[in-house]
Amino acid sequence: MTGLVPQPVVAKPPKAQVHSTGPDVMQRLPLREIVRGMSHTSGPSRHDIGITNVPRRKETKMKPRLNPFAAAPVLMQSWLEFGKGVLQSGLEESLMELVKIRASQINGCAHCLQMHTAAARKGGETEERIYLLDAWRESPLYSVRERAALAWTKALTLVAETRAPDDVYQAVQAQFTAPEQVALTLLIVTINGWNRVQVGFRASHPVEKREAA
Repeated sequence: MTGLVPQPVVAKPPKAQVHSTGPDVMQRLPLREIVRGMSHTSGPSRHDIGITNVPRRKETKMKPRLNPFAAAPVLMQSWLEFGKGVLQSGLEESLMELVKIRASQINGCAHCLQMHTAAARKGGETEERIYLLDAWRESPLYSVRERAALAWTKALTLVAETRAPDDVYQAVQAQFTAPEQVALTLLIVTINGWNRVQVGFRASHPVEKREAA
């Protein structure tokens, strides 16, 4: 009986790794990974692959740090009276609301944005002009006078960066009288002060109750 001659072992080539996004792969991925992967692509929607049970995002509950009116009522009342005096300076209501909204956008004050966009609508301001205010330079919907006021608002709100440049002030000079320049400047001071009070103490704007989905 002859001995067996060992046969050489031939290694099988590894199977090619195929990166698939088919239904079988989708079933193995966590839901959050599937949704994340489609958030910046133009691929199939979550409904196309049968994902319909994504929960709605919960709203964050804001916790105020301090009630300044309770903590320092005399000072806050004086601040309120100062602001009322500025509002009675004779500047147009619509222009003042635009300034207050724009400063609040720059400062990221949700409380003041909610308040003054509502006030602007109540005063007859259009939704389009409110939505485009953050890009007012690229929109033809604002007058020359409004544009000068908005540029001055940014210059003074970010004064540490801008140093209130001459060209911006010259545009204000061309559109506003000397008393109006003071009134406009104090209006910007006032809304910036409110932004800092509300953001600093984490004041929460009113939220309408929504029905559960």
